[in-house]
Amino acid sequence: MGRVKRLLIVVAILVLLAGGFLVARYLNNDTVERGAVTELLRAQARGDAEAMLLTLDCRNPACETRARALAKRLRAGGDLKIALYQSKTAHAPSSRTDTTRVVWFTPGELTTVQCVLVRRTGNVLTGTSISLLDLSAPIGREASCP
Repeated sequence: MGRVKRLLIVVAILVLLAGGFLVARYLNNDTVERGAVTELLRAQARGDAEAMLLTLDCRNPACETRARALAKRLRAGGDLKIALYQSKTAHAPSSRTDTTRVVWFTPGELTTVQCVLVRRTGNVLTGTSISLLDLSAPIGREASCP
């Protein structure tokens, strides 16, 4: 095999590996976001306002007050289950701030629908970070997030 062919094979392998790395990183961002939102809702269902505030990046007193009230109001027993997850920031290749609509329930309870304000910063090449900025009170079961 000639040198040129070997070089082309090595270049092709490197391009394939780099592409696979970028795709994996891109897909992982959605998993990280969903995990953070799920943890926030689990803390809320446990009635654990302090854990909610550790997950939320509250920048104003109203956000903290709302989180504490929601922890009291929506405390529920049993495992939290996500019935529907609709993220407007999912698959964002670069920075974006928007809402995620989550329909969740615990055994024996009706579904609850809430909106989470999510901020993604960065991009696939440099890496992204995810911040949860706010959590709404429950909205109507058929309502959309603002």
